[in-house]
Amino acid sequence: MRTILVVDDDPTVSEVVTGYLERAGFSVARAADGPEALRLAAARWPDLVVLDLMLPGMDGLEVCRTLRERGPVPVIMLTARGDEEDRVLGLEIGADDYVTKPFSPRELVLRVESVLRRTAAPPPPAPAGIAGIVLDPAARRATKDGRELALTLREFDLLGHLMRHPGQAHSREALMREVWGWEFGDLSTVTVHVRRLRGKIEDDPANPRLIRTVWGVGYRFDSGPGGGDA
Repeated sequence: MRTILVVDDDPTVSEVVTGYLERAGFSVARAADGPEALRLAAARWPDLVVLDLMLPGMDGLEVCRTLRERGPVPVIMLTARGDEEDRVLGLEIGADDYVTKPFSPRELVLRVESVLRRTAAPPPPAPAGIAGIVLDPAARRATKDGRELALTLREFDLLGHLMRHPGQAHSREALMREVWGWEFGDLSTVTVHVRRLRGKIEDDPANPRLIRTVWGVGYRFDSGPGGGDA
């Protein structure tokens, strides 16, 4: 049984989410603040964290950063704010998904199951040696010119998918479906992850030559010269 850590200072939200997750077959640990969440995670590393952005004292962004420093774990952020800047910031620090309050508990369970499927499924072997980048799917390890890349789980999946289809243009909708496993969602999620990935693998992220923008379509992995903005 996989364990979900639910971190929310609203007891009603926490109870409802816990009930739905338990009925879906998950074991659930609950925390009302950041320090308690980190203690529970240290005692038993969760398979996924449902994390409220607005927490007393240590906010959700800081909790997410700390968890990422300790090890890989999928994170779904809950936010009561509809502001795009907050959502993008959560994705930029490594959250795999976000859900805006008020939300449907059933939808949240579906998001949890979707994220777990994507992170648990062994990725197909990725081509090695493209532009000096090598992916090891079994170890979920990526290097460029022998230097290890600090990729989040979703960044690794995105890079692997692009490298398996070099020269092929992908729309953001197709990437969301193939990499995230979602048939719906905010397409800025893809844009943010492409920008972060460029920052880690490109020699000049402002003028990318590996992940290139195909205007009016989406993105293409290409080791040739040139590039474009996200």
